[in-house]
Amino acid sequence: MKIRLFLLFISIFVFSGCQKPVAKYIYNKGIIHGAPYLIVYENPEGKDMQAEIDTLLKNYNMIFSVYEKESVISKVNNNEDVTLASEFIACFNKAMEISQISDGAFDITCGPMVNAWGFGPEDKKKMTQEKVDSLKILTGYHKVKIENGKVIKENLNMKLDMNALCDGYFCDLICEFLQQKGCKNFMTEIGGEVKAQGKNEKGNIWTIGINKPVDENVFVNNEIQAKVHLENKALATSGNYRNFYVEDGKKYAHTIDPKTGYPVQHSLLSATVITQDGMTADGFATTFMVMGLEKSIELSKQMPELEVYFIYADEKGNNKIYMSENFKQRLVE
Repeated sequence: MKIRLFLLFISIFVFSGCQKPVAKYIYNKGIIHGAPYLIVYENPEGKDMQAEIDTLLKNYNMIFSVYEKESVISKVNNNEDVTLASEFIACFNKAMEISQISDGAFDITCGPMVNAWGFGPEDKKKMTQEKVDSLKILTGYHKVKIENGKVIKENLNMKLDMNALCDGYFCDLICEFLQQKGCKNFMTEIGGEVKAQGKNEKGNIWTIGINKPVDENVFVNNEIQAKVHLENKALATSGNYRNFYVEDGKKYAHTIDPKTGYPVQHSLLSATVITQDGMTADGFATTFMVMGLEKSIELSKQMPELEVYFIYADEKGNNKIYMSENFKQRLVE
C-alpha cells in the first residue's frame, strides 16, 4: 500500500569510548523485509545492541510479513489456527481507527487488490472491470473484526495487509526497546519512516530530510525538498512516484483506492505526516495518498495533532507545496 522513501539524516557520528564503559553514539544498519534501516543511539553503557535489535525486527517481521508463509498474518490470511500476538492486535486496532476516521480510504483488507495489480507477493493479474468487482467483494474494513483472540472474516477469502503501518510501528517498538535500555537520545529509521528522541551527537535536535518526488522507479534519488527538526516525534512519508509501472502507455502507481479498486489518479505526489507515534504517522501518510490533496487538507485540519506536508502537481505539472501551520515551525532554513 505504500512506498518506502529514503530520507537524509544529518549529523550522525560515532566517537570512541574510554577504557571503562561510557555513553557513546552507536549506529546500526541493516535490512528488514527488503527495506533498509538505520538506528542511532547513545548507549549509557557504550554497548552495541545490533544483535538484539536484529532479533526483535525478525520477530516483528514474523508477525506482519505477508511474504513469510509462517508469519501470523499469513496464517490469518490462510485461515489457519494461530495465536494473535499483542503487536498484531495493536496494529489491527489502529488500522480500524484510521479506517473509520478516513471513511474507508485506509483499509487493511485491500491486500487482494494490491496483489492483483502487481504490488504484492503474488503475480500480477489481468485486470478487467469484472476482476476489480470480484475483488471489491473481498474488501471492506467493516467485514473483519477480532473476537475472542481470533480474526473473524465475513468472507474466508479475505486477506489482510498491514504493510502501511508496519515500518512506523517497528520504529515505535525499537524506540521502546532503546528506552528500556536507558537510552535517552536516539533516532530510528525503518524503510523511510522515522522516530527520534533527544539530541544527536553534536547536541542538536535531529534533522530529517524529505525527498523531492522524481519519477524514477528506483531508490536512487537523494535530492532534498525540505529539512525538518524532529524532536520526540515520528515522521512518515508516502508517495507514488517510484513504485509504479507503465502498461499500454498508462502509468499505474502502487497506492490502491479500496473503494474503486483501481490505483489512485490525482495530483498528490507525496504526503509527509509528523505526530506522536510512528504507526499513526505511517497510516495517515498512506491514507492521504489515497484521498488526494483536497480531501487530505480537509481531514488534516480536523486533526491538529497531525502535522502535514504535501507535495502536489499543479495544472502545468509544476510541483507545489501545502503544509499545516504547525509543520512550518519545524522547517530548517
